[in-house]
Amino acid sequence: MDFSLTDDQINFKKMAIEFARRELNNDVKEREKNSEFNMDGWKRCAGFGVQGLSMPEKYGGLGLDILTCILTMEGLGYACRDSGLLFAVNSHIWTCESPILKFGTDEQKEKYLPALINGALVGGHAMTEPDYGSDAYGIKCKAEKKGNKYILNGTKMFITNAPIADILLIFAVTGDKKGFAGISVFIVEKNFHGFSVGKPLDMMGLKTCPIGEVILEDCEVPEKNKLGKEGAGSAIFNSEMEWERSCLFATHLGAMEKELEECVSYAKVRHQFGKPIGKYQSISNKIAEMRVRIELSRLILYKAAWMKAQGKRAPIESAISKLFISESYVENSLEALQIHGAYGYSTELDFERHLRDSIAGKIYSGTSEIQKNIIASFLGL
Repeated sequence: MDFSLTDDQINFKKMAIEFARRELNNDVKEREKNSEFNMDGWKRCAGFGVQGLSMPEKYGGLGLDILTCILTMEGLGYACRDSGLLFAVNSHIWTCESPILKFGTDEQKEKYLPALINGALVGGHAMTEPDYGSDAYGIKCKAEKKGNKYILNGTKMFITNAPIADILLIFAVTGDKKGFAGISVFIVEKNFHGFSVGKPLDMMGLKTCPIGEVILEDCEVPEKNKLGKEGAGSAIFNSEMEWERSCLFATHLGAMEKELEECVSYAKVRHQFGKPIGKYQSISNKIAEMRVRIELSRLILYKAAWMKAQGKRAPIESAISKLFISESYVENSLEALQIHGAYGYSTELDFERHLRDSIAGKIYSGTSEIQKNIIASFLGL
């Protein structure tokens, strides 16, 4: 494995940092107080090419390699203070665009990908239900074939981008098979008869990302909007989770880099008992541990990306990456807050927001417990 970076890759990360600082941080605290999504920022991201980073040029994307995509997300995570916007964009890319690119028909790709890439459409996916989260293949949403349509009935919960989405990939049970073999996926547009969304949910963190409930009441979906074959839902879900776990958490890595940088600077200038607090081992050891978590996070993230770039599957590597980075972001955020004391606890600085936002990473894309189960399963347990 060779993780050495080219000048182009390094420069692209630098451009992403400069873009985020210049374009994405205006009024971010006010938007978070109001749980307001930054649609202008969404469009600016599309103009920069974020939604098309990994997408082919024929559909309007940049066609970049996966490591460059990750470096770009690192840069955005480092410089953008709007974690909700970044989460919405990542969900859009890895759980909507990527599955359509990999499993969609030519007609589906031509219809949806250009608009998803240029920011005209907002996408996402809907698997989780009120009673089924970690038990993803136990979902009850049903899709029945009637003529040249499927009729979908069910409710989805905690769906990223749902309140603003133009299309969602809906996972539903088809046929009589149970579990992973009986699930199919449908590209559902917001104007389809029988589709509706509830009010945005008020969450602890990621407040600028719209998350909500999806209601399907005799929702009519044309047969041509089925993504892949009937029963292919598990393959599509596993594929998109590998990509999401390998790429979304690059923004966490960038955020941890920013936290570390600020902690080092603060430890040098904050004096207690006659000397900088960084001279006390109780502080310097915290900062050293933060650096260790960042370096190990980078190694496993890049390994998962390298495997995907080689056309290999990376189920255990992406699970380890997701588990370690999400847990590390929480730990580093706690340490950063503690190092800054009462200032860290204040909403005037970003450390309390980092902590609130980081905790969600232990839940979405499969909980930490589920990642451990995946890892154990590859060890024969």
